[in-house]
Amino acid sequence: MKVFVTGASGFVGAAVVQELRQAGHQVLGLARSEASAQALTAAGAEVLRGDLGDLDSLKRGAAAADGVIHLAFNHDFSQYQAAAATDQHAIEALGSVLAGSDRPLVVTAGLAGFEPGRLATEDDVPAAFARLSERTALALVPQGVRALVVRLAPSVHDAGDHGFVPYLIEVARQKGEAAYIGEGLNRWPAVHRLDAARLFRLALENGPAGARYHGVGDEGIAFRDLAAVIGRHLHVPVVSKSTEEAAGHFGWMASFAGLDMAASSTLTQQRLDWHPIHPSLLADLEQGHYFAK
Repeated sequence: MKVFVTGASGFVGAAVVQELRQAGHQVLGLARSEASAQALTAAGAEVLRGDLGDLDSLKRGAAAADGVIHLAFNHDFSQYQAAAATDQHAIEALGSVLAGSDRPLVVTAGLAGFEPGRLATEDDVPAAFARLSERTALALVPQGVRALVVRLAPSVHDAGDHGFVPYLIEVARQKGEAAYIGEGLNRWPAVHRLDAARLFRLALENGPAGARYHGVGDEGIAFRDLAAVIGRHLHVPVVSKSTEEAAGHFGWMASFAGLDMAASSTLTQQRLDWHPIHPSLLADLEQGHYFAK
């Protein structure tokens, strides 16, 4: 199968490209820079120059492929609404080419927007404010697109991670304390990058139209446990912050640091025979590479 991958040179995308290549698939990767193009070439992928705002490049990529994995997203949360709109238009453009073909379109979504205090499952429908990507993708199914969704845990971890956890570590280093909000019992799911990559491949190969899968290895790590590991490795105190104090400590991440997003991947494991085998987030942190300057 020839697979068009957006975000192919990113942290998750690079692992997905490797997973696809090892399984015998050809990969066409979207690259917006020369550095990204060189990385994709070195990984054995073909290169298509373009970006999420260039809908013609997305359509050309989809037209040349037997299936699409859409990973790219602008994670500048200060411009989240604009990023979400760009993502929506990109998914619609990809779908317009795949319509009527039954070729798979695997779209990435998140795990925010579910009822706190319980494990979210794959059959749960997120609140209206949650990321538009899921609704946009599944709306393509009646048009003959084999669209399906992988909801990724907020922490996809491995060496080279530059997401939420490295940000928390840097904040703790700068502030001289690792923090959580209130009692710190709100839970974050996590998944190792290589487990996530395998899930994307299995969803592409075997997922039916309209399916929703959870890229979750750890169902829910208490935020205070995460802070405790960070504090121990940085040799700084671990403290509780009130909701009012959170913005001063976490900055833009304050609204995320208090979310309870526990989620199960039981149905995903049953339906795709996918089983996380790589280290948990806390075990990954204990290896120390997250704390190397």
